[in-house]
Amino acid sequence: MKRTAPTKRTALAAASAVLLALPLTSCGGASADDSGTVTVTIGYQSKTINTVTAGTLLRSLGYFERELAARGKREGVTYKVKWQDYATGAPITAQMTAGKIDIGSMGDFPLLINAARGTQLNRPTKLVSVTGYNLRGGLNTIVTGTDSKLSALRDLRGKKVSTSVGSAADGTLVRALRQAGIDPEKDIRKLNQQPAVGASALQAGSADALSQFVAWPGLLAFQDRARALYDGAELDLPTFHGVTARDDFAKKRPGVLEDFLRAQAKATDHLNKQPVAAAETVAKATGLPSEVVYLYNGAHGIATFDPTIKPALVAALKKDVPVLKSAKLVGDVDVDAFVDERYVKKAYGDGYASALTATPKPPRSELWLKGENKTRSFAEPADMLRQAAAHQGKVRAAYVPDTTTGTSWFADKAVWVADGEKLLPFVTPSTATAYTKAHPGARTISYKQALTHNAAQGQAS
Repeated sequence: MKRTAPTKRTALAAASAVLLALPLTSCGGASADDSGTVTVTIGYQSKTINTVTAGTLLRSLGYFERELAARGKREGVTYKVKWQDYATGAPITAQMTAGKIDIGSMGDFPLLINAARGTQLNRPTKLVSVTGYNLRGGLNTIVTGTDSKLSALRDLRGKKVSTSVGSAADGTLVRALRQAGIDPEKDIRKLNQQPAVGASALQAGSADALSQFVAWPGLLAFQDRARALYDGAELDLPTFHGVTARDDFAKKRPGVLEDFLRAQAKATDHLNKQPVAAAETVAKATGLPSEVVYLYNGAHGIATFDPTIKPALVAALKKDVPVLKSAKLVGDVDVDAFVDERYVKKAYGDGYASALTATPKPPRSELWLKGENKTRSFAEPADMLRQAAAHQGKVRAAYVPDTTTGTSWFADKAVWVADGEKLLPFVTPSTATAYTKAHPGARTISYKQALTHNAAQGQAS
């Protein structure tokens, strides 16, 4: 028997009931036991891989434990870190407002719900740093089945679309549909599902499309279980993941929070300097393919990692509030009161101001060959294609930036357009079609044809 997805109002009521039922005590929240050991509890999402500098990677590197060991030695106190892994941000928020998690990481929409619940339950939380971000919104993607006849967002009218209500991916879906003239409440049937459930629904045909956050769209594309229908970067609105801390914990143990943020900064440096090694570490810890982790977290991946809280991200957070309000998931949220830079500024040190104004690297194509522990970078997709063609059978993964949005995607999953001598990659069929319509003579070709076309052009020159 088919079950109807719960309405947003029902989901909200259920979530609120869970939150209100949790005990508002501080047991487990950076508290000392009888032996004097202070336990700091961290909530993270191992497979939401744009939070790894505050979660999976940080845990694997042990940087926070080292910071606390040094602090404990100075203070004569024993510190212990307790890591708790969750699939989404909602249970982290529930545990934080119950005083059971001290520091958590999650996406921008869950962060706003975190702020709202903290205020509602008189357990305020603060946004204290950022993990990974994309200034155009490329961390969220709408995908459909590989054999689907859907080719553009307008085709979703009347269809069943799986997403996680209250997530940034849901926000992308709502905004994208509205821009396309589709009412997200009336013109589609939204299925409120966890990412894994939605992926299975897409595979089984009980969902026509799936709107999800990192790393699900890339994973499904890599596994040939889905293809991109809409690139979130088409919205040109920043999306990010960040770190939130309980305000009472931050005030009671500011030095411990600074230790965490200092450790996060070190993990960020490690990821930026050794992106392939970091991807392999995260892959080993999560079971995700390294190639998928690198798509998002690589040197020219979809995400940029930087713990500073950039004004553009705060501005985007304010624009997210009305979307969540319209879904009745939050009321008013005082974003300025939620954002608290002082701890990350102190942890980061003198370089904070310059890091705050730093911009992401220009997008480039990359080639990862089997047996190599680094990727090869190229200014033009055609240059990467020549190398890929020359190393047939040795290519582990190839990445190209979308011609219009800059979103990195797997080269063999991209939609390729030949425009004279130029070979241009796109994440989705609709953006490729928009280009060919605007450029007479341009035509879509397969990846195999792109490799052959490029080789022929190279020989002719």
